[in-house]
Amino acid sequence: MKVGVVVPMSASDGGQMPTWQEVVGFAQHAEKRAFDSLWVCDHFISDPGDRPPEGIHEAWTILSALAASTTSVELGQLVMCASFRNPGLLAKMAATADTVSGGRLVLGLGAGWYDAEFTAFGYPTDHRVSRLEETIQILNGLLDGERVTFSGRFHAVQGAELLPPPQRRIPVLVAGNGPRMLEITAKHADAWNTAWFGAPDDRLAERLAALAATLKANGRDLETIRRTVGVWVEDPEVVTVAESDPEAFRGSIEDLSLVLQSYERLAIDDLVIGLTPMNTQSLDRLARARDRWRGGATSSGRR
Repeated sequence: MKVGVVVPMSASDGGQMPTWQEVVGFAQHAEKRAFDSLWVCDHFISDPGDRPPEGIHEAWTILSALAASTTSVELGQLVMCASFRNPGLLAKMAATADTVSGGRLVLGLGAGWYDAEFTAFGYPTDHRVSRLEETIQILNGLLDGERVTFSGRFHAVQGAELLPPPQRRIPVLVAGNGPRMLEITAKHADAWNTAWFGAPDDRLAERLAALAATLKANGRDLETIRRTVGVWVEDPEVVTVAESDPEAFRGSIEDLSLVLQSYERLAIDDLVIGLTPMNTQSLDRLARARDRWRGGATSSGRR
């Protein structure tokens, strides 16, 4: 099982808006500590729950900058909102960013959910899942290097192709849990994400079972899809109980290593871990738990 981390992007991630120097410093430290992947999220404004909306960096710009600022770590998105970009433009951006990174991109896609940003920036809130499905159908053809003609309810292309063609088939990840999102995953995706969790629980078991059933109904083996789970981890020595997210895991390094082990037993392919606080100290703490779980692996090499 691989372990990746979400990079700081919003004011909610550290109490104030992270500078680029802080973002890239976090990312490069994660790569130094041999984490497997870095992940960005895609919003125009951040929704901190019970507080007013906060600032957040633009996802593709940050990811592209990280592609040029790191050397080996995988780069992914949880997730790009399909409604925010034309499918052809999205495919072109993905192919270019993958080239910059040397073939390290995972293209994560979702339907979007935060109505306030859709309304504020003029994006339609209707039929989001249908818009996503059409986007993926166009994307998959383009990323396969094909010349694509498609006419749907929301999107159309005529003889579109990526020139230069993608250097490899970029994997497409879909994040979602409802029946239609699972159908789209089974039919069109290389990977799937569900989030957010602390330790594995009944809610996760239900989602994993629903995915397995949907794959089977579509004639697809479970082994053909990469299963990723978003996990939120708090440092109990820094985050008070009053500040704690009830869905996050908060416990000792030893307890955290046991949580990682429990996800491995579920045959999860990747954990994507968000940290509170989101800083290099939290990365070091997570690395110690990961190394304990892996049986004493050091940060000098991958396992």
